[in-house]
Amino acid sequence: MLRGMRKASSNWVGKTIMAIVMGVLIISFGVWGIADIFKGFGQSTVAKVGSTEISLNEFRQIYTDRLQQISRQVGRPLTPDQARAFGLDRQVLQQTIAEAALDEEARRLGLGQSDDQIRQFIMNDPNFKGVNGNFDPNRFQAVIRNFGYTEQRYVSEQRKVSLRRQITGTIGAGLEPPKAMLDMLTRFQNEQRAIEFVRLDAAQAGTIEAPSPEALAAYFEDHKVQFRAPEYRKIAFTVISPEEIGKWTEVSDEDAKKAFEQRKDRLGTPEKRQIQQLVFPNATEAQAARERLAGGMSFEDLGKERGLSASDVDLGLVTKSSLDAAVGNAAFALPAGEISQPIQGALGTSIVKVSKIEPGNEVTYASVAGDLKREIATERARVKVADLRDKMEDERGGGASVIDAAQKLGLTAVTIDAVDRSGRAPNGQPVANIPQGLDVVSQAFNTDVGVDNDAISFKGGYVWYDVLAITPSRDRNLDEVRDQVEARWRQDQIATKLKTKATEMAQKLEAGGKLADEAAAIGAKVETATGFKRDDTPASVPAAVVAAAFRTAKDGVGQTPVTGGTEMIVFRVTDIVDPAIDTASEAFKKLKDSIDQALTEEQVASYVNKLQTDIGTTINQAAFAQVTGANQ
Repeated sequence: MLRGMRKASSNWVGKTIMAIVMGVLIISFGVWGIADIFKGFGQSTVAKVGSTEISLNEFRQIYTDRLQQISRQVGRPLTPDQARAFGLDRQVLQQTIAEAALDEEARRLGLGQSDDQIRQFIMNDPNFKGVNGNFDPNRFQAVIRNFGYTEQRYVSEQRKVSLRRQITGTIGAGLEPPKAMLDMLTRFQNEQRAIEFVRLDAAQAGTIEAPSPEALAAYFEDHKVQFRAPEYRKIAFTVISPEEIGKWTEVSDEDAKKAFEQRKDRLGTPEKRQIQQLVFPNATEAQAARERLAGGMSFEDLGKERGLSASDVDLGLVTKSSLDAAVGNAAFALPAGEISQPIQGALGTSIVKVSKIEPGNEVTYASVAGDLKREIATERARVKVADLRDKMEDERGGGASVIDAAQKLGLTAVTIDAVDRSGRAPNGQPVANIPQGLDVVSQAFNTDVGVDNDAISFKGGYVWYDVLAITPSRDRNLDEVRDQVEARWRQDQIATKLKTKATEMAQKLEAGGKLADEAAAIGAKVETATGFKRDDTPASVPAAVVAAAFRTAKDGVGQTPVTGGTEMIVFRVTDIVDPAIDTASEAFKKLKDSIDQALTEEQVASYVNKLQTDIGTTINQAAFAQVTGANQ
């Protein structure tokens, strides 16, 4: 699939069972264990797998695509530090090396895939189907463009993916998980618990007096690192994409109306009809059957005579475009309840009856004119993107800054005076004028002032950026953050008091006290939660409490801090239900499928790891660190 849509993966064998249990299927092609060898590398090569070299620019594109995909999913940019903390940098490198190894093996085995097979594979992809269930070329172009792909590049990638699947599908075939494992994991996943609990919050902490100046100063000194000002960067960038250029591309009503007429069927909701159909080898038999139907015989009874079931005769609610052209034209011209004359179609001579009609919803030009004009403008703008890209590169190659080059080409350059690695301004708020999904901030923190940076692929276009200035991280003084320090001090005081009170309450309960009595004594109320599983999120019960409840025996007592410690929950486990195993249930089947897939991934991982070793795999750590920001 699209490189930007690859799943981040890790393959530590010791965590496999727990990963399955928690519903996290870890997908990977290799284990980090390849020797770091530097001989024979150019500065522009990140890794070499057999005879395949993974260039620095190629890996930067793959890594950037992955960061941008995750940024779109979480709704904010993912910084390089965060990516490395999640292990994303090594996961992407593992994935890229594994794919290169499989590509090498496919060439060695002489595997191939015809153009027609690739075409059918793409056309059958549900991601590219329109509202009528058929392949939609416009949707296809929009989806791959959103991930920075041209059609040629996407088809080439799919050809590689198809060949890799030929290999991995063979390697993982026929694996079956042990019954004992399935039983154990089913019980683990489906065990249910019930608790009664009490919330302790600021009201139970009592009055917190304001800190003395000396106490606040001492607290600040002990926690100064928490209030440190981050590094800020001043950056400028300009976007050249079909969407941006389309904003100032004018489209006439005449052109929009032409597009409307061409797309009218796809813009509205098509009419649907419930149709019964019988197909005969010739018109004579069809005419004889029609006379019997007109005489009162039902389609179902006539179908039974011909060995057909009710579902074979009843096509259900269908659109005109889903039928054979001749059959569709005839069926959608009939009134409800009428039987057609024999219809000569591609598969034989048919008789149809319309049982029900669901009218379609035809849109008017006025209701979609704005959207149509924007789409047309974007389509036209794609033609201009390549030309502007070349002109921008020429300007940059001549030494022009992003701002100067954008101004000369009539483009808009955005300047951000100060932004930290998380995409926030000095006031703590996210910077608002960065387009959704654009990972320019993390890229800017991987470079320096005065560096001519490579363009970033974005929404079928490109983004150029400059770092204009760097404000280093520094310690703030107390006066700058006094309100923040006092608020944090107060939170810590509340947390400490609640921890003490919760411990006292838990000790009384363990000694035989009743939760209702203890709650009444502090002005709190008793709440309950029943029948929840490990992965459930019961209403009003934080995830930390659910996890703690499953670590506690029946009638046992526990306490858990939530919301940063400014709230404590004391609970008692009142019931534990060990479920019966139903091998016919959907949950059991899904669990088995998950384990099957995990075992397959383990088998494929071992195969690919051995393959990498056999054909020779080397990594240029310096180039890898340059792309991922580890050398900053």
